[in-house]
Amino acid sequence: MLLSCMFTAPLLAIKYPRIAEQKGIDMTVRKVVIPAAGYGTRFLPITKAIPKEMIPLLNQPALQNIVEECNASGLHHINFIMNKDKPEIRKFFTSDFTFRSRVQKSGKGNLIEGIEKIISHSQFTYIKQPEMLGLGHAIMMAQPYIEKEMFGVALPDMVVFDTQPCMKPLVEAAQKHEAIVVAVMEVPMEEISSYGCIKIGAQLDDNLMEITDIIEKPKQQEAFSNLAILGRYVFTPAIFDAIEATAPHTSGEIQLTDAIALLARQGHKVLAYKVTGNVFDLGRPQGWLAANIFLGMQSKEFGAAVRELVKELI
Repeated sequence: MLLSCMFTAPLLAIKYPRIAEQKGIDMTVRKVVIPAAGYGTRFLPITKAIPKEMIPLLNQPALQNIVEECNASGLHHINFIMNKDKPEIRKFFTSDFTFRSRVQKSGKGNLIEGIEKIISHSQFTYIKQPEMLGLGHAIMMAQPYIEKEMFGVALPDMVVFDTQPCMKPLVEAAQKHEAIVVAVMEVPMEEISSYGCIKIGAQLDDNLMEITDIIEKPKQQEAFSNLAILGRYVFTPAIFDAIEATAPHTSGEIQLTDAIALLARQGHKVLAYKVTGNVFDLGRPQGWLAANIFLGMQSKEFGAAVRELVKELI
C-alpha cells in the first residue's frame, strides 16, 4: 500500500498565492526526491541484508528503474532520503573505475552501460531521515536542498511501465499550469480502501483534472472516486509550509496526503494526472513478483521462453 495512516489529522488554515505571484520560484523542474529510508519488513528476511529498493527487477535493482524514469523526464538531481543502514544504494550509484575496467576487459561492458549512463548524467544527494515519522516528514528533510524550486517526488515502491516515463507528463503539466500535479490511477472500487482517493473538480483534458479534496483509505461507500494516488508528484515549495502546518496523526507520523489536501482546500492549484500504463506495487511481494513476470514476458531476450513457461504453468 502507498500510505498507511487514516486521514484524520486536523489541518491548520494558511493561504497561498499563485505560483506566478510568489517571488523567486524557479519553474524549471530539475530535482526529484526519492524516499528510501524504510526497512522493507514485508520482504524479510532478505531485507536484513539488502535494501528493499535494491531487490531486482530482472537483472537490475528496482531503484535503477525509478532513477531511469526520472532522468528520462528531465530530473537529473536525485535526492535520496536515507537511513544510515543502506550504504549499498550509495555504492551502486557511485562510479567504480576498477570494477568498470574489469567488466569491460571481460567483454561484458554492455551490461553496465545503463547504470554508468545514470551516474554520468546525474547528481546524487543523500539526505538522512533520523526517524521514520511519515512520508510528509521524509519530504521535509529535503527542504534545504530544494529551496525555491519546483521538484518531483517518486516513491520507489511503485513502478510504472508505459510508452513514456511516468514523471514526464506530470512535469509538463506542472510547468504549463503552474500547479502541483499528482499521479493517479483507476482502481476497482473494492480496492480503493487501500489508497489515497481524490475528489475531482474541473476536467482539463482526458487525463488531467483538478483535485478539490483527498481522503485516505476510505470505505468504498465514502470514496470520492475510483482514482487512487500512486506515488508520483511534482510540487511547488508551498508543500513545505503545508507539511509544517499539518498535525501528526496519533501514530506520530506526518502524512504527505494531508498536506496536499490542505493546499487544495486553501485554493492552491492541485491537479491529478491519470496514468494509463502498467503499475506495480513493489511494496508487496505479490506486486514485485507480478512486475518481474510482466518484464520477463516483455523481454526481448527471455520473453518467448517466459511466456511459454507461464502458459504451461497456468
